[in-house]
Amino acid sequence: MRRYWLIAVVALIALWAWSQRAPESALPASGTGADDSAQQRTLPADAEVQAPAWLPEEARDTLRLIERGGPFPHRQDGSTFQNREGRLPAQPRGYYREYTVRTPGSRDRGARRIVAGGDPPREFFYSDDHYRSFRRFDAETTP
Repeated sequence: MRRYWLIAVVALIALWAWSQRAPESALPASGTGADDSAQQRTLPADAEVQAPAWLPEEARDTLRLIERGGPFPHRQDGSTFQNREGRLPAQPRGYYREYTVRTPGSRDRGARRIVAGGDPPREFFYSDDHYRSFRRFDAETTP
């Protein structure tokens, strides 16, 4: 009888994990969460980023990667941000994508993130406390 309970629990966990993935229509062909157009692939690494002065330079680096479509340093980058706490404006599932902002001195991903909304991204939010709070900002990248 215990074996059946274990199988049922594993099946429920697998079903839940499957339900958390983004719908196929929300993911681009590469699965990175960014458009794979030639324009983004050819954006120079030193492209100018127009963003608020309060945004750290590492966040500007992340914005350049988002604009180029990667490659991203962490496998989680470009994954769907669920907005479970509702701290961002309500949007359909798959609208928001999360990206790591490097934290100097941190041994792991750190707490800093950019959440981008839309495909291609049209709105941006910055969190330096692992999604507890966000600051909305406008950004534009020019070659």
